[in-house]
Amino acid sequence: MEYYLDLKKIRESKPLIHHITNYVVMNDSANITLALGASPIMAHALEELEDLISMADTLYLNIGTLDTDWVNSMIRAGKLAEKYNVPVLLDPVGMGASELRNNTVRNFLESFGVSVIKGNGGEMLSLYGINGGVKGVDSLRGATLEIATGIAEKYNTTAVITGKIDFISDSKRRAKIENGSEMFQYITGSGCMLGSVISSFIGVNRDVFIASIEGLLTFDIAGEIAGKKSAGPASFRENLMDEIYNFNEENYRFAKVTVYG
Repeated sequence: MEYYLDLKKIRESKPLIHHITNYVVMNDSANITLALGASPIMAHALEELEDLISMADTLYLNIGTLDTDWVNSMIRAGKLAEKYNVPVLLDPVGMGASELRNNTVRNFLESFGVSVIKGNGGEMLSLYGINGGVKGVDSLRGATLEIATGIAEKYNTTAVITGKIDFISDSKRRAKIENGSEMFQYITGSGCMLGSVISSFIGVNRDVFIASIEGLLTFDIAGEIAGKKSAGPASFRENLMDEIYNFNEENYRFAKVTVYG
């Protein structure tokens, strides 16, 4: 299938994915990127950001564990990405849970361009202006394709909302994906790892709407296969990594995706 062409490109060209992400899942994010075939770097020191971002293929910003130094690094990184025409994926982890997170995301969106915003239903509802959808970093509510389109229009971005059904919109095109596994909710950082996978596809395809669909399908289908082989969360995490590593063209036949426009 056509989705496999970009996976093949990732494995051939090994795009560099610059992560400034939370330290809870930094190791898993690096490993899932490697398993897919891309090259991760985890660095947030202000002094080296320009050197690294100038050679990166995607910048992935994840606000899971914030402090002032990391916020300053992310803002600097986002501005450098704009300077060097590097696409940015923003994961507003826990948005709606605290004013620090809310203000940080708003500051980012005012300071530099963001190619993709990816979050769960509660986080993205908060971004859209509907409160009460999160508990800590967990989503309490689902969102809709209309919310994704509204966010895309408001922030001139591609919006990705994850959940039982995933929704993607760049305001002109919309899609939904119905793949995935219930086991994702039992491991920390599944959404963060998904961000790494989507960022890797963005690294080889600047049509970020298509790249987001490709990343979601790859991660969700790998999760479905891994879930069938797993006895619980620990084995699921290991199997998920293996299924990403072993993912092939035939796996895309399980895709449950609908594209509108």
